Amino acid sequence: MFREMRRSRQLLSLDDTIAVLKRCRHGVLACSSNSDYPYAVPLNYVYDEQKIYFHSAKTGHKIDAIMKNPKVSFAVVDKDTIISAEYTSYFRSVILFGRARITEGNEWVRGFKALVEKYSGDQPLEEKQKVINECKRSHIIAIDIEHLTGKEAKELVKAKNK
Repeated sequence: MFREMRRSRQLLSLDDTIAVLKRCRHGVLACSSNSDYPYAVPLNYVYDEQKIYFHSAKTGHKIDAIMKNPKVSFAVVDKDTIISAEYTSYFRSVILFGRARITEGNEWVRGFKALVEKYSGDQPLEEKQKVINECKRSHIIAIDIEHLTGKEAKELVKAKNK
């Protein structure tokens, strides 16, 4: 169902791919929209329990697209150093495919806690818990990952192998 990566020598290991997902702070969610145009939206996220979690308003383009078709892709760029003399960039990125869904109950709490910890880890525990307890206006969306690949520039592969 999913294509194999054409340049397999540039494929990151699963551990390195997951490390990229844990390290990055934002990614781009791509969905099918009602207008038959793709809809891609940058957002903050967290990788936790082999899923991607992000928050969303309860109404809007993103939720409409997910409800119409839960199949999504999500991409992050970990490194992108321009090398002007070579007319290229040395990059490291991850793309995944999965199904997005609105979480409920304990999973909503777990996803929200993971987001709060990632984006406000230095705040007092009481403040973080208060934010979670008082939030009633947003969904926490999970992407159940079905396919995941990481890739890096061939120059980075060569540097690692030296």
